[in-house]
Amino acid sequence: MPFQSDVVTLEVTGHIATIWLDRPDQRNAMGSALWTGLTDVAAAINNDRSIRCAVLAAKGRDFTVGLDLKEVGANLAGGGSSSGDSRAVANHKTYQHIRELQDAVTAIAQIRVPVIAAVHGYCLGGGVDLISACDIRFAADDAIFSIREAKIAIVADLGTLQRLPRLIGAGHVAELAYTARDFSATYAEKIGLLNGVTGKGADKVLARAMEVAAEIAANPPLAVQGTKAVLSYNDGHTVHEGLEYVATHNTAYLQTNDLTEAMMAFMERRPGNFTGN
Repeated sequence: MPFQSDVVTLEVTGHIATIWLDRPDQRNAMGSALWTGLTDVAAAINNDRSIRCAVLAAKGRDFTVGLDLKEVGANLAGGGSSSGDSRAVANHKTYQHIRELQDAVTAIAQIRVPVIAAVHGYCLGGGVDLISACDIRFAADDAIFSIREAKIAIVADLGTLQRLPRLIGAGHVAELAYTARDFSATYAEKIGLLNGVTGKGADKVLARAMEVAAEIAANPPLAVQGTKAVLSYNDGHTVHEGLEYVATHNTAYLQTNDLTEAMMAFMERRPGNFTGN
């Protein structure tokens, strides 16, 4: 079924997909339609074998101001009943709701191709969860970030506290999560959250993300996707287990037409024409 969403738009140009957060009138506040949209757009990309890289960007003034608290506040609060049975039911619903939101962010992390975040304006709360699930992150120099949840009396629960320590170190995560302060793109790059900072505005950061996406898409797609699979496998596994995994992977995938084409292109000093076979 074709991808459809009121708040997420998918554009495919050549081998590059652009996932747009597309609720600019609400500054891309993250409501229920977004979570469904993220899951569906991830499935659409995974089902389109022509796509070799994806860019996650946003329309309007901001990348996202975080959770749409007007919409999801009741779910996060766990309902209003104080009776035993009703509280148990409300707690279960809250748990299920949180897991659904977590699954939507994880769907972005599990897209088979690399995903590059292109951030401008505010990237707050759930926005940090979302870019933490991407493989590469760029931002405009006017971008503002915040792990904002502590200021609104909740614990960040969509992946920031799990994924960020692997990107920037536990001490930085602790400081930013405990204080819930805003921090700049320059600081985000300094601590390793960002791969780079561009000039002001969405256009500049999108151009940089597309430039890198084009470099990735020019490589043999099975090799790039295999590299992402190996990097993902490394989380929670020992070096020995990771080496065993990549050895098994390459045993199965080294005999490809793209490998032959890569060797011929190298010897003939020309760009490769890779088909993913």
